[in-house]
Amino acid sequence: MNPKLILFIVLVSSSLFAQRIPETIQSKKVGNRTFTVVTPPSYATSPEKSYPTLVVLDGEYLLDPFEGILKYGSYWDDLPEMIIIAIDQNNGETRFKDSEFDEAGFPSGSGANFFEFIGVELLPYVEKKYRTLPFRMIGGHDTTAGFLNFYLYKDNPIFNAYISLAPEMAPEMEKRIAERLTKITKPIFYYQATGEGDLKEINEKAAELDANIKAIPNATFKYQNDAFKGASHYSLVAKAVPNAIYFIFDGYQPISMVEFQDKILKLEAGYTDYLIAKYDELEKRFGFKMKPRLSDFKAIEAAIMKNKAYNELQPLGEYADKHYPKTILGTYHQALYFEKTGNYKKAVKTYQRAFTLEPIRELTKDYMLNRAEALKGKEDKPSEEAPAEVPAETPTEEPTEKKE
Repeated sequence: MNPKLILFIVLVSSSLFAQRIPETIQSKKVGNRTFTVVTPPSYATSPEKSYPTLVVLDGEYLLDPFEGILKYGSYWDDLPEMIIIAIDQNNGETRFKDSEFDEAGFPSGSGANFFEFIGVELLPYVEKKYRTLPFRMIGGHDTTAGFLNFYLYKDNPIFNAYISLAPEMAPEMEKRIAERLTKITKPIFYYQATGEGDLKEINEKAAELDANIKAIPNATFKYQNDAFKGASHYSLVAKAVPNAIYFIFDGYQPISMVEFQDKILKLEAGYTDYLIAKYDELEKRFGFKMKPRLSDFKAIEAAIMKNKAYNELQPLGEYADKHYPKTILGTYHQALYFEKTGNYKKAVKTYQRAFTLEPIRELTKDYMLNRAEALKGKEDKPSEEAPAEVPAETPTEEPTEKKE
């Protein structure tokens, strides 16, 4: 086979999978340290795209469960792709030295150095070399789970989300974390998990922290605590990691049938506003500048049609034109508005405009021209009266559950 063709195949195939890149950094704080950076499948093929970051402590054994659920979730578009930074800490007593604290319950000695290493050296190194977004997460288990809480002691924590699995806490940590959460002004996501079969001290302190956090009035942060029945100190990780990631990225998923029926259909108005707010919130919370999903446009369209709120097709069309310019999508919504309000002549002209636009999914030029043809010769009628359905298959559909 041609060597150039072999190289091309290797490059193309490698871009379809996440890449694990071993890294070494010579730190002034902790000496020579190794870690692994995992870039998502789209990293090589989407040079314009940036990603949130997840720092995984105890990287040798926690990387796989975190990477696995992120790969699975992003495959179904339930979770965003992200860059994972897995720090090696399981050589001898390294993880315990990295998590060292004094009698007062604050990082000290090698623990203070490791604390500074992550914020002053590791993150700047990764963010200079890789395309990252400002949204940062950190996760750890037992000793390192307790350690990651120290970042909340700062007035402006460097992480936005914390995943604490069976934490071994420093003195007063179960009180200090709750106190800090009442004072931190930036949006914070905090997840904690324990297993029924874990050490008594771990579970008691975690339960006390849980009670302290739940007692905070008017909480401005997002919080979830899971206490898994029958889980051990180690098995809880497999249960907790998916819960933690889905908790943090709640709302990222496409509109589901449950959301459609329980929230959107029950609205009296503002269907298009609901869609706009969904993606504005994702950008505000995580920094994602996402193009709204076509399936979400279809869900909003279906709600509008079901509740006969035809006037909302116009702003939906404008929103579609903003994100899918040069395609038929926005023109389709505008034409559908004219059709459903009895303005058949305008509907015909608008459907015919699709001839100069690009097809998008089932919205083809033939489909649009067929709808125009079906309306020709019909007399305009008052908009108060819903016109009869045009004998043509409409692509309007409600959300469907994903295939098993």
